[in-house]
Amino acid sequence: MDWENIDWKALDRLRSAFLDGTAGAADYWQNERVLESYDQTFGQRIRWKWDYVLKELKARIWSPPSGEIVDWGCGTGVATRAFATHFGFDPSGRIILWDRSPTAMRYAAHKARELVPTVNVWLEKPAECAFGTLLLSHVLTELTDAQVEELVALMAFATAVIWIEPGTYEASRRLIAVRERLRDAFHVVSPCTHRAACGMLTPANERHWCHHFAPSPPEAFTDGHWAKFAKLAGVDLRSLPLSFLVLDKRPHVYSDELRVIGRPRVYKAHALLLGCDSNGVQEYRHTKREEADLFRRLKKGKAPPYLPTRRKA
Repeated sequence: MDWENIDWKALDRLRSAFLDGTAGAADYWQNERVLESYDQTFGQRIRWKWDYVLKELKARIWSPPSGEIVDWGCGTGVATRAFATHFGFDPSGRIILWDRSPTAMRYAAHKARELVPTVNVWLEKPAECAFGTLLLSHVLTELTDAQVEELVALMAFATAVIWIEPGTYEASRRLIAVRERLRDAFHVVSPCTHRAACGMLTPANERHWCHHFAPSPPEAFTDGHWAKFAKLAGVDLRSLPLSFLVLDKRPHVYSDELRVIGRPRVYKAHALLLGCDSNGVQEYRHTKREEADLFRRLKKGKAPPYLPTRRKA
């Protein structure tokens, strides 16, 4: 990474726009240096989230459908590159990169070709016809309700959708609303272990939201440049929260395991965790005496993403 050429002032402007909710008002990709600076910093954190989700999908023996890949709101193209690294590109297909910023589309195409020189990249708004996989990354915070409606309409033409957002209450709740609208048309592959109504929508769970934590790589803690970035951006490098949704029209077998949500609360002799299965979202209790190995993992912050269905707290 070329830390010497990072435009820190531009990153500060971007961060301010993201935090105050004005990022959706206009194209903020002023030039290629801004894109490169973002790609090496904020973009890498987004990449780590994509790695987390895509590794989980591979572990659960999921593979993408054939057909075109659409990276909608592509920005620097992090989602496309992560997807290519984990699943490769169909040599007979093509990648459609779309963003309101022509500069961003050109940059994303260049980075995709650096990774796979022979990739067939198109820079255009996707047509309303059937395609393979739709990639969506950190777009909800910049979209109006009307724009979300347009995006949901586009999703109807995809075979599969992989959508990753910040792990905030607001982003999670908007993503849940999309899930509820589409769960009859798609199978919900992840993070859910079922296709039933989202358990977060009950009055008892109004204060909760569906979020998870991706791991940061070792260099985030050993490279001083990352410490400088963390101070500027006001982020905790140890915490990488995300909300995500993976949908697929193809047949899918549900395991109905318990999906762990957020971080467990660990006490001296027991741990409480929020879990979701087809029975809804509930709190579960795990004791040190009865489940010593699991308790040790929870205490070390290494909660597994899925567990067998458990008894309530």
